[in-house]
Amino acid sequence: MEKLHNTSGGCCMTSGGCRCTTNKKLSVFDWLSDLPETQKDTDFVEVQFKNTRKGYFLNSTKIPLEKGDMIAVEASPGHDIGEVTLIGRLVLLQMNKNNINPEKYEIKRVYRKAKDNDIEKYNEAKAREQETMIKARQIADNLKLNMKIGDVEFQGDGNKAIFYYIADERVDFRQLIKVFAETFRIRIEMKQIGARQEAGRIGGIGPCGRELCCSGWMSNFNSVSTTAARYQDISPNPQKLAGQCGKLKCCMNFELDSYVDAQKDFPSKEIQLETLDNTYYHFKTDVFKGLISYSTAPNFGANVVIISAERARQVISMNKKGNKPDMLDDRPDDNKPARVDYENVVGQDSLTRFDSTIKKRSGSKPKRNNKAQINKQATGDQAENSRSPRLVKKKDQNKKNDV
Repeated sequence: MEKLHNTSGGCCMTSGGCRCTTNKKLSVFDWLSDLPETQKDTDFVEVQFKNTRKGYFLNSTKIPLEKGDMIAVEASPGHDIGEVTLIGRLVLLQMNKNNINPEKYEIKRVYRKAKDNDIEKYNEAKAREQETMIKARQIADNLKLNMKIGDVEFQGDGNKAIFYYIADERVDFRQLIKVFAETFRIRIEMKQIGARQEAGRIGGIGPCGRELCCSGWMSNFNSVSTTAARYQDISPNPQKLAGQCGKLKCCMNFELDSYVDAQKDFPSKEIQLETLDNTYYHFKTDVFKGLISYSTAPNFGANVVIISAERARQVISMNKKGNKPDMLDDRPDDNKPARVDYENVVGQDSLTRFDSTIKKRSGSKPKRNNKAQINKQATGDQAENSRSPRLVKKKDQNKKNDV
C-alpha cells in the first residue's frame, strides 16, 4: 500500500508528495496532479520568489524537479533563488492566462537545484531587507519625495535589489537611485505598485475571516466603483466599503452581475407610486425574496410598506392610466410578510443566562427565633410584669381554677 504524506501544503498524492498546492501566496491548485503523464508535458516551470512575484523558466537541462524545490535561475545580472510552485501541463495554461508567449518573450533558464552555498547567500540577502527598507524610507523622506517605499526584495545572490514603491503622482527618482547605489552598493531597480498590490504582498485577514483575495488567488485587479454598492443595496459607509488597502473591496464585483440580472425584473427605483392617501418612494429592494420596500419620505424610512415586484408593476400601470389604488398593499394581514429585525433565538444577549436559578420550595417552614429575638422577648415580659403586678396575681388564680 502506498503511503500518504501528511503536510500542510494542501491535498497530497502518493510517494510523490504534495503536488496540488503550496503555502505560498497566489498558489495555483494543480488539478492535473493525479495524471502522471501531464507532469512531463513541458520543460517550463513556474517559480515563485518573495510574496507574489512569479516567473516562468525553461528547464533546458532536464533537471528532475518537483513542487517545493529551491532552484537557482537565470537573472540579469547573476542568478536568483526561488521555489518551484508548478510543473507540467498546467504551466502552459498559466502562461497563456498571463499572456506570456515563449515565441515573443525571452524565457530565462533554470541553472540548478540550490546548493547549501546558494541557500546561505540567499538567507544573508533576505536578512538585509528590513534594514534596507528603513534606510530607504529615510532617504526618500530627506529628499522630500512624495512616495512610499512599501517593500524591498533582494536577489538571491545579493547583487541586486527591487524597491517597490507607491506614489499617487509621477516621481522623479533619478537622484534617489544615485543615493541608493552609493549607500547600499548594489544594483537598484524601482518598481511602482498600486495599493491593492501592496496589500496582496503584505497579506492579512479580511473582515470575512479568510485570507485576503489579493494575496490568496487574485492576480488581476479590476476597478471597483460605488455603483456596485448601489446595485447590491449596501450601506454607503466608507469604513465598511473600504478594504485594508484603503480602496473599495474587490469582492463587491463578485456578485454584481447576478444582482444586475436579477434587478431586470424589478421596476425602476426612480418611479414613484401614487395612492389616494400618499405618494410612495423607493426605499429598499430585497432581490432574494423579490420584495420592494416603499416609504412616504424620499430620503428616509417613514411608514414603510413592503410589496412584491408584481404588485409594484400593477400600481405603476394603474398610475399611468390615471387611477390610484386605495392602499399600496392590498393583501390581507395573514399574507403580509412578517417584518423581523432581530430575534433572540438562543438568548445570547442575556448576561445572566449561565447563572443557576434558585427555585422556591412549595412548603415554607416557620422561622426559628434567634438569640436576640428571645432576649428581646424576655426583657419585654419582665418589663410587662414589673408594670402590672395585679395581672400576675390574676394569672396565678386562673391557673389554680383550671387545675
